[in-house]
Amino acid sequence: MQPGNLAYHETMETHELLNFKTVCLLKSKMMQGIVFDQDLKAMMEKNVQQSIKDIKELQVLYH
Repeated sequence: MQPGNLAYHETMETHELLNFKTVCLLKSKMMQGIVFDQDLKAMMEKNVQQSIKDIKELQVLYH
């Protein structure tokens, strides 16, 4: 499917996914500052990087 050729409901679902991934990204990024366990911090950083990748992929569909 070409970018920009989404049906209305697909556009809305993509928008919802973008919002969800953005909230996940922000939450993980903010929580890293108050977490002391290094393993948990590493998992959160991995989640941040994956969320950034996911957001970029969704933005291609959304625009």
